Amino acid sequence: MMSNISDKALVSPRAKIGNNVTIYPFAYIEDDVVVGDNCVIYPYVSIMNGTRLGNGNKVFQNTVLGAEPQDFNYRGDASQLIIGDENIIRENVVINRATFSDGKTVIGNRNFLMEGVHISHDTKIGTMNVFGYGTKIAGDCEIGDRTIFSSGVIANPGARVGDAVMIQSGTRFSKDVPPFIVATDNPVRYGGVNSTILRNYDVDEKTIAHIANAYRLIFHGQTSVFDAVNQVVDQVPDGPEIQNIVNFIRATKLGIISKM
Repeated sequence: MMSNISDKALVSPRAKIGNNVTIYPFAYIEDDVVVGDNCVIYPYVSIMNGTRLGNGNKVFQNTVLGAEPQDFNYRGDASQLIIGDENIIRENVVINRATFSDGKTVIGNRNFLMEGVHISHDTKIGTMNVFGYGTKIAGDCEIGDRTIFSSGVIANPGARVGDAVMIQSGTRFSKDVPPFIVATDNPVRYGGVNSTILRNYDVDEKTIAHIANAYRLIFHGQTSVFDAVNQVVDQVPDGPEIQNIVNFIRATKLGIISKM
């Protein structure tokens, strides 16, 4: 099916545009860009060199994809931004490409980025996440799947966030946020198991209880976090969710958020 590209859009003839793509007036698309099938690019969107956009994405007004990284180490490398399928990217979003030629900023599938979100260089984002109004994710962060960032959240450089996390409005964090929990307040703290979201994804009550027991050992025990993880392995019935928690915490470099 032919694409519908406005004659008032500035689209490089070198850009690769898929089938059934709609590009509205005043959009700007540079040479080294790929736009997949069934995408909608609204007015005043800028898609810069190095951007690879999958299928079925909607990109709203004044968004900039593949912006040069705001990193003092950037020297003009031909780096990339890779975006998957069926993402909704609302107005005034900025996503930076990677700093170096061998790096990538990656956005997975079916994410919802609300107005004013900024995703910085070399960050890796999974699938089915929601980023609330004005949320800012710094460089080199890693975000899992099915996590919700409420409005005005700030993730500092290199922080990791696990799967199915709820981060409440205005929270700022510099350490890792483990899977299946609520992160709240400033300074950020553990706010309990994210049981509502887990139930929405059909996690059974027994598994939720095991997750709660694991975090009771981790956040309320009298040992170090890493000793507590060993206790989780020894004392909590195994399963994919428990393995996810253990593997996430064992991989931390920044440490995890605290209970206080």
